Amino acid sequence: MDESVLVVGLGNPGPEYEASFHNLGFMVVDRLAARHGIRVSRKESMALVGTGVVDKTPSVLAKPQTFMNVSGPSVKGLLEKYLVPVSRLILVYDELDLPWGTLRVRPKGSAGGHHGVESVIRSVGVSEFARVRLGISPGHKVANGAGYVLSQIRKAQWKELDELLDLASEAVESILAEGVEKSMTRFNGRAQGLNEKKEE
Repeated sequence: MDESVLVVGLGNPGPEYEASFHNLGFMVVDRLAARHGIRVSRKESMALVGTGVVDKTPSVLAKPQTFMNVSGPSVKGLLEKYLVPVSRLILVYDELDLPWGTLRVRPKGSAGGHHGVESVIRSVGVSEFARVRLGISPGHKVANGAGYVLSQIRKAQWKELDELLDLASEAVESILAEGVEKSMTRFNGRAQGLNEKKEE
């Protein structure tokens, strides 16, 4: 059987943040858990955790409960507890630089100004781990980025949200089944076709 993988969705704990853009990482973990019959409810290493099998791969699904900007120590604690190497970490989070409803898979990279990712890189000591980034940009410049990411996803966007959560879950499953490179080919091209804006 394959070595375990740790899939971490970033977000903020508490009911007031549940439906905010910044909690897309949590939502993807919940969707992935539902698709594979995993219950994410145990409290370990400052996170809600569930273990099970995702596409033949033993998987630890986690939602740090430390608040977004200090997610790192929780992720580091989980990697150590479950003896998962950093190369087997998949981080899922929202990305203000990408258009709403799009998705990018990356094998590594900088935090790009995302404080949750900064915290993880600082704690684990490297930036070489896979990411699934979910676009939340409304398509125009946001005057108050911090306020926008914490705002509630509108009801008119719920159908697109549902599709995005399924797409992100499929991207994680694809990374486990066929690796990051193939997943990038499959999902990044597809996401780019949805909009005119090219990244980097």
